[in-house]
Amino acid sequence: MNQLTPYLCVADARAAIGWYVAALGAEVTYEPIVMDDGRVGHCELAIGEARWMMSDQFDSAGVAAPDPTRGAAVSLHLTVADVNAAAARVIREGTPMARGPEDSPPSGRVAVFVDPFGHRWFLNQPAVS
Repeated sequence: MNQLTPYLCVADARAAIGWYVAALGAEVTYEPIVMDDGRVGHCELAIGEARWMMSDQFDSAGVAAPDPTRGAAVSLHLTVADVNAAAARVIREGTPMARGPEDSPPSGRVAVFVDPFGHRWFLNQPAVS
């Protein structure tokens, strides 16, 4: 069995957890491990079967949050049942869409945003055949 799980680094993991729960409907599936200095060393989140891991920045481990002055090196692609509803929830949490929601054949309906922590997301509602 093969599986690929993104491991995101953010500048403020506690704020990111709250935002992902509120804006994307994420669930914390592994409670944050808090380091002696108060930073989150590890946590896990999920939206349905889509899962990811996350931590605060750790210079000593070579782990840094995205640089907001540069473009995204990686985009996260999240399949959802209703792109319009998902995008509206993200917008309600204060994050504008960079693109869409719009129909994008043959992919279906898509919307793109950069979350407050510098990660670029595609929301995709597959086309119905």
